[in-house]
Amino acid sequence: MKYILLLAAGVLLLAGWTQAQEEGLGVGTVEEVTVDADHGSSREGSRTDAEAVLREEEAISPDELSVAQMRELKEKAQNYTFQTEVNRMMKLIINSLYRNKEIFLRELISNGSDALDKIRLMSLTDRNVLDANNDLSIRIKADPEKRLLHIIDSGIGMSRNDLINNLGTIAKSGTAEFLSKMQDSDKGGAQEMNDMIGQFGVGFYSAFLVADKVTVVSKHNDDKQQIWESDANSFSIVEDPRGDSLKRGTHITLHVKEEAADYLQPDTIRNLVKKYSQFINFPIYLWASHTETVEEADEAESDADKADDDDDAQVEDAAEEKRETKKTEKTVWDWELMNDNKPIWTRKPSEVNDDEYNQFYKSLTKDTSAPLARAHFVAEGEVTFRALLFVPRVQPSDSFNRYGTKTDHIKLYVRRVFITDEFNELMPNYLAFIQGIVDSDDLPLNVSRETLQQHKLIKIIKKKLVRKVLDMLKKIPDDEYLAFWKEYSTNIKLGVIEDPSNRSRLAKLLRFYSSHGSDMTFLADYVSRMKAGQNHIYYIAGASQAEVRKSPFAERLVKRGYEVLYLTEAVDEYCLSSLPEYDGKKFQNIAKEIFDLEENEQEQERMEAYKKQFEPLTTWLSNKLGDFITRCTVSRRLSRSPAALAATAFGWTGNMERLALSNAHQKADDAQRKHHLTQKKMMEINPRHPLIVELLRRVQDDPEHKDTALAANTLYRTAAIRSGYMLQEGQAMEFADSVERMLQGLLGVAPDAVPEDEPLDEAAEDGQDEPQELDADEHTEL
Repeated sequence: MKYILLLAAGVLLLAGWTQAQEEGLGVGTVEEVTVDADHGSSREGSRTDAEAVLREEEAISPDELSVAQMRELKEKAQNYTFQTEVNRMMKLIINSLYRNKEIFLRELISNGSDALDKIRLMSLTDRNVLDANNDLSIRIKADPEKRLLHIIDSGIGMSRNDLINNLGTIAKSGTAEFLSKMQDSDKGGAQEMNDMIGQFGVGFYSAFLVADKVTVVSKHNDDKQQIWESDANSFSIVEDPRGDSLKRGTHITLHVKEEAADYLQPDTIRNLVKKYSQFINFPIYLWASHTETVEEADEAESDADKADDDDDAQVEDAAEEKRETKKTEKTVWDWELMNDNKPIWTRKPSEVNDDEYNQFYKSLTKDTSAPLARAHFVAEGEVTFRALLFVPRVQPSDSFNRYGTKTDHIKLYVRRVFITDEFNELMPNYLAFIQGIVDSDDLPLNVSRETLQQHKLIKIIKKKLVRKVLDMLKKIPDDEYLAFWKEYSTNIKLGVIEDPSNRSRLAKLLRFYSSHGSDMTFLADYVSRMKAGQNHIYYIAGASQAEVRKSPFAERLVKRGYEVLYLTEAVDEYCLSSLPEYDGKKFQNIAKEIFDLEENEQEQERMEAYKKQFEPLTTWLSNKLGDFITRCTVSRRLSRSPAALAATAFGWTGNMERLALSNAHQKADDAQRKHHLTQKKMMEINPRHPLIVELLRRVQDDPEHKDTALAANTLYRTAAIRSGYMLQEGQAMEFADSVERMLQGLLGVAPDAVPEDEPLDEAAEDGQDEPQELDADEHTEL
């Protein structure tokens, strides 16, 4: 035991001596050892200029926590697992609910806008809620290297309970509950702000379309800053160890998947904000760089020049020589405002001038010309919405190639958040050229905000939009209406055909050429010029004005002072056929057998006399041409022409037949086509024409004479051509033969004369032009 104590004492003495020696070396050593500084561990090596420090202050990065803070988070975080039903719903949202991944940014920006609206609404009654941060904005910062996307708003923020309830439960955003409380406390103010508050629940979870993990840092005025994090399977929440760095608001960080890295590019972000969120009420900023050209002093100065500058600095010289400068490009990082366009449709029309409307239209449609007309209105009732609609000056050339499969040019917004421009239920086909915006506060949307539910409100909106558009078109000034009609006449006529509920309104927009003059006329003007006792609006359709002006059916009407509408476009006859009347006056196609003409008693007696006088001819023609006509009668509408063919009440006129035959998709053996082409017409003769008078005499003298029969056939075929019909079933060849025989008689050529045979060449007669056969040897050589 004694030896052990002595040994221990010796060890202690040795340790004390060693320590004394080391302390002595640290203080009183003679030789100093020089060691190179480790700049990598020095803070001076990472110091930046003042601008870089400011940029770092701007660049918010809540995910870069220290090791100690990360350890503290893991120790204190409370972990939660989504319920089975919620987990299934999460997978449904990520994999099935959203068709387009890019809408995640729209949803998160919309949530930020909702949060800003809430804090602004609260500030109406309590300004102190903005003390922590007066700035109301949304900021976006992308970090492509770390695949992080930050979206920061200075809105109302979320407390710990809000994060658990709102982000941990599907389809509960807290907005409806917030609005209900505000309405209870201040019904007037809350009602005014109602249109600015979103009521969507699952938009936040669209973040998992592009991210495999989402971190949310949020600060509410009544709670400490919290961190919420989830990988779509579970989530954790913990108090932020960095303190209240946000002051107020929410900072969402998306840990973006590798395949979605394109959403971290500034151009992609700009395009998405421009597409979906450019009309959000609050400013949206993007942390981005741009290049500036700056002038800097030339640093290549000699020491002597610098010395001279020091000497000259003591005395101010008014004629100081300018230093040489050089231009350099400098990359500058700053917050870039992305939504400088304001939603002018939310303002009163009286507060917006023409230049603002035109600029907005050009930015909306990318059109370089000002619109032809516009309508800006607010509709109230079962559904409330604002709309700003425009008529482009020029219609795309391929509009009718896509007719029926079109998509509206109406952009649909809900509370200034873009929903879709691929909606085809807000405008009928014939008004697909209308461009504009519809923004509703009441539209029922599905959870993805992409597809509207089949709801009666859509029909109500469509009905009001169409009415407003037609009112807008009706108010176009006369000097501009000609340009409108030149571009969109076919659309309006198709509307008459397709939209029975608005036919009377569309009819007021129709314009046609007429026998009244060279200018087009409205139907209202036609009615104002109608003769006393006239009950019908007369019209005739054809391929051109020259054709319809010379139509045999319009001859007597025009001569007697009746106005006849001339329809020269393909859709015109279809249009008026589907329009039963206008202003109490019925339309009548004068190319059909049903024809009413107001006649006095004397005219009626004269017509009866004509019928008796020409009865032999009409009976003979009815029998002779029975294969082609239903009957022959004395005409009440022919004046100069000897005869014409009128369509039956439900048959095709010559114009309709021409249109049907020109249809490239028509089948040759189509039953309906064959029925109309072989349908017989009614033949009308002019009792005052000398040719008809002579034909009557010949029929009475010798009805079986071959020349009389030839004249009858020729008369029928000329009447068909004059009436706009095309000769069918070989009639054209027979007509050509008969005309040629008449020419032979007129020129004194013998009826049986035929062309001479063509003489053969001498070489052909000797047989030298006949092909020579090659023998086997020649064939082999070839």
